[in-house]
Amino acid sequence: MIFLYSFLFCGVVCLIGQIILDNTSFTPGHVTSLFVVLGTFLDSFGLYDKFIKWFGAGTLVPITSFGHSLIHGALDAANEKGILGLLGGMFSLTSAGIVAAIVFGFILTIIFKAKN
Repeated sequence: MIFLYSFLFCGVVCLIGQIILDNTSFTPGHVTSLFVVLGTFLDSFGLYDKFIKWFGAGTLVPITSFGHSLIHGALDAANEKGILGLLGGMFSLTSAGIVAAIVFGFILTIIFKAKN
């Protein structure tokens, strides 16, 4: 049953994103940023961890999880190191994903040509 819940959570996130794209003048970059900020707000109020309990790994797949990871790492580091830990903690949980996106993006731009 957890697989179904995970699938439905990701589907609802994609549905909301598609509705926003179809009915507003937002670009995909705007929607991505909106979902990162939404994940940040949900984690700030302790709701995203409840979503992880209810929907399992499906909550860790969409872009909202990136916002969750940013704020989660920042708040954990702030509790340990004070206000100076905010910046370092933000990147401790997300650094591997950021580096992977940069490396794979670079490799794919070498292999494929962009179409006009």
